[in-house]
Amino acid sequence: MSTLSSHPPIVGSPATTPPLPLVWEGVWADESATQAFAAQLAQALTTWPGGRDACIELRGNLGAGKTTLVRHLLRAAGVQGRIKSPTYAVVEPHQAGDGDDAWPIWHFDFYRFNDPQEWEEAGFRDIFAGPGLKLMEWPDKVAGQLPPPDWVIALDAIDEDQRRVHISAGTPRGLNWLQTWAKIPPEADHAG
Repeated sequence: MSTLSSHPPIVGSPATTPPLPLVWEGVWADESATQAFAAQLAQALTTWPGGRDACIELRGNLGAGKTTLVRHLLRAAGVQGRIKSPTYAVVEPHQAGDGDDAWPIWHFDFYRFNDPQEWEEAGFRDIFAGPGLKLMEWPDKVAGQLPPPDWVIALDAIDEDQRRVHISAGTPRGLNWLQTWAKIPPEADHAG
């Protein structure tokens, strides 16, 4: 199940005030639905303008499925070998694809950060200024240091298997991608 909504402006608000951004919402029944979503997203990121350089924030409580989503996304993007969680290393670099089709992917987990300044001291500015997909877990731990995310994917555990998914855009290109994402036929439904 998925829905797409664009909230209307508040009654009486000035006509120049833009409506709230587009939102995609869905429910994944189980991990196989998460995997299917990740496969669709990996494919989309390789075709959307700038998709291979996207910044995506992943939000949700412990156990919500953020790292599981990333692992499925990395596999679907063509990452080979062991995929480790960056919980202790903070960042894990990956390479998707081969030869001329290769692209870098950076998986960040800021859970252990206690001060947003740690991001600056860790030297991540160069990674964010360079090419590659940036996937960021616990972005609130480095508030004010990260660039605006193209997408924010928020996950909420309904029960042991099901996850509620909420995607919003934080940049104009992210909004364009979200509008494109919403146009995928209902039978594909992003595993939602």
